[in-house]
Amino acid sequence: MTTTEISGIGRFEPRDVRDRAEWARLAEFVAAQGVAAFSRDPLIGGHVTGSAFILSQDGSAVLLTHHAKLDRWLQLGGHCDGIADARFTALKEAYEESGLARIHLLSDRVFDVDIHEIPAGKEPAHLHYDVRFLMQADAGDIAVSEESHDLAWVPLERLEDYTSAQSVLRMRDRLKKGGGV
Repeated sequence: MTTTEISGIGRFEPRDVRDRAEWARLAEFVAAQGVAAFSRDPLIGGHVTGSAFILSQDGSAVLLTHHAKLDRWLQLGGHCDGIADARFTALKEAYEESGLARIHLLSDRVFDVDIHEIPAGKEPAHLHYDVRFLMQADAGDIAVSEESHDLAWVPLERLEDYTSAQSVLRMRDRLKKGGGV
């Protein structure tokens, strides 16, 4: 399959029909909105977010956060807040939300894309165009941030014990299929 690049997002190699559709929607959104796609402008219906699927040093577990607002176990990540660089955002959020001292990208390429609706709250319902990167922890102890109820190193084979979110399970399955780096 063909690898393509979107400015501010990076390069991605779609693996299947779902990947191609999500990547095309993301490309269309960024092309239509320009740098505003990376803002939190409530009038454009969504924004790009950056996430980190962080593996343990030995690669057997992933770091999940029990998200305070959503009350679910998810990968770490957050809003770009006007910075048109999803990779930078994912890495920044990984550090801020984990307390880890050293994390590295396992690849400069986008690992996964997931477009999902965030229900209305303080903001109207909107889409997150979530761009995910594969990372690995090198050093440091985890520390819960104000954005989380808890953090946990979850063995990849026990991921279903924490979440039924297909978007999280899909990333684990990509690793199993050799789609990590």
